[in-house]
Amino acid sequence: MSNQAPTKKKKNVKLERARVHIHSTFNNTILTLTDLEGNTLAWQSGGTAGFTGSRKGTPYAAQLACQALIRQMKEMGIRSVIVTVNGAGPGRQPVIQTLRAAGIQVEEVKNVTPTPHS
Repeated sequence: MSNQAPTKKKKNVKLERARVHIHSTFNNTILTLTDLEGNTLAWQSGGTAGFTGSRKGTPYAAQLACQALIRQMKEMGIRSVIVTVNGAGPGRQPVIQTLRAAGIQVEEVKNVTPTPHS
């Protein structure tokens, strides 16, 4: 008997709309796909796209991570997204451009980067 906890079986999710959260730092770009309630469906980053070290923070790494996320989105049937952008890294714009170029309808782009007031 193993001491491992049982893993949940991945459910087939079919949605029309979803939310893409972009967390872009100077070291990496993390993309999280959630449903409208905030439950995580999939995620990708510069590291999961095969980049290591300082190359994870490049716009090209963010673009490849977004293309991998788009493949997962098409399997789920997602056609339109609401994009939430957090951070000031170089991967922000390429992700939004890649989403639009792939035929995903971007309904809204929301910038939630925290800014200091003092």
